[in-house]
Amino acid sequence: MTVTLLHYRAEGPASAPPLLLGPSLGTSLALWDRVAPELSASHRVIRWDLPGHGGSAADLIGPGATVGDLAALVLVLADALGVDRFAYAGVSLGGAVGLHLAVHHPERLTSLAVLCSSARFGGAAPWRERAERVRREGLQWLAESADARWFTPGFSVPELVRDHRTADPEAYAACCDALAAFDLRDRLAGITVPTLCVAGREDPATPPAHLREIADAVPGAALVELPGASHLAPAQVPRAVLAALRTQLDGPPATGLAVRRAVLGDAHVDRAQARQTPFTARFQDFISRYAWGEIWTDPTLSRRERSMITLTALVAHGHYEELAMHVRAARRNGLTPEEIGAVLLQTAVYCGVPAANSAFATAQRVLAEEDPG
Repeated sequence: MTVTLLHYRAEGPASAPPLLLGPSLGTSLALWDRVAPELSASHRVIRWDLPGHGGSAADLIGPGATVGDLAALVLVLADALGVDRFAYAGVSLGGAVGLHLAVHHPERLTSLAVLCSSARFGGAAPWRERAERVRREGLQWLAESADARWFTPGFSVPELVRDHRTADPEAYAACCDALAAFDLRDRLAGITVPTLCVAGREDPATPPAHLREIADAVPGAALVELPGASHLAPAQVPRAVLAALRTQLDGPPATGLAVRRAVLGDAHVDRAQARQTPFTARFQDFISRYAWGEIWTDPTLSRRERSMITLTALVAHGHYEELAMHVRAARRNGLTPEEIGAVLLQTAVYCGVPAANSAFATAQRVLAEEDPG
């Protein structure tokens, strides 16, 4: 039997940690267009369409559908793609799917991000009324108010509004049925996966209080409020959403300046900061954030190993002033003078004897300064 899957788009290395992204009602996977490509640098990003939205078949759900039904479709998709455990982030209805997975299938999730969503979307009656009218009249009347419901005044994403207008009315109404029946407020305290709640400060559909309720109930959950964002935060403030998701997925950024001081010493960093000008400020920030906050903090290699690699690279390019600084750093990182000498001897083979000769002279001077006796 052929199983019809939700329409999806996969980006990023197949070997990277998987991340599933869920959409809001009335939108498509285009909701994540300004976020997913950036996240795919470090994750296998899989974004999917709701039934009857984007490229997903409308008959995947029917009248009386539940959020559990949608979550089951997501798990079928994950299984078909060979994804056992995954991080999940979803907006609005997509966020509700994530909450359902966290409550009923926690073994499948590595982390959860709930964006512009709720544990209960305002009660059943308004959603049932919307479903009935959509089944009678279609979606044109509702699409006309999409900008006001989704974005702050003056902002729009026409592609997403088109997605709203062209969604299948029966499938859209079935998603409304799911929202009408959804209420996980009494189950939030049992969620055990690491959880992030993201609220758009200007969101009229799921105001920050809805996300605060989730964050207050889920043990250890974090809450981020995004200024200037309404209901579709990934489309309106993608950089802020990226920052929040990266912290959730990869942990908070390392303190680069502290690592720089630990390796190079306070005196060197103090001198560099004293010489800083408006012209060089961005470069100094770049060094602290990227070289020291990302590369030197990567636990794959120890600081001793990084010092040996750095010494070799500096000899190869003839950067002897920098070499002197990193000989001192190598000593702080635990290398003995004999080990530093062995590294420089290795450079004689692969970088050339003249380069190694100059490197030995530089290192000898630095080591003598450390131990003049």
